[in-house]
Amino acid sequence: MEIINYEVEKLQDPTGILAGERYEYIMAVKVDEEDELYRPGGLDLRVILAVEDGNVRIADYHFIESNSEKPLDFALDEEEEQEVLAFCKERLAE
Repeated sequence: MEIINYEVEKLQDPTGILAGERYEYIMAVKVDEEDELYRPGGLDLRVILAVEDGNVRIADYHFIESNSEKPLDFALDEEEEQEVLAFCKERLAE
C-alpha cells in the first residue's frame, strides 16, 4: 500500500463533547492489482486522527472506493496502521 495523495481538514465539534482536536485525512492509496483491496476505480483511506494532551492516535478509519464512495470492510494490519499514523503525525506538524 502506497499513499499517493492526501487532503487533511480540522474537524469542528459544535457540541463540545469531544476532548482535544480531530482531523480528517482522506488519502488516495495505491495497491497491487493482486491485492484484495484493489479497485479499478481507485481506493481511498479515510482516517480520523485524535489529538489530546499531546497524545496522537487513530480514532477511526475505513477504506472507500474512490469512484462510488462505497465503504469497504477491510482493516489495516498493525504495521500498516503504524505507518498511516506516522504519515498523519508528520503532516500534522506542517
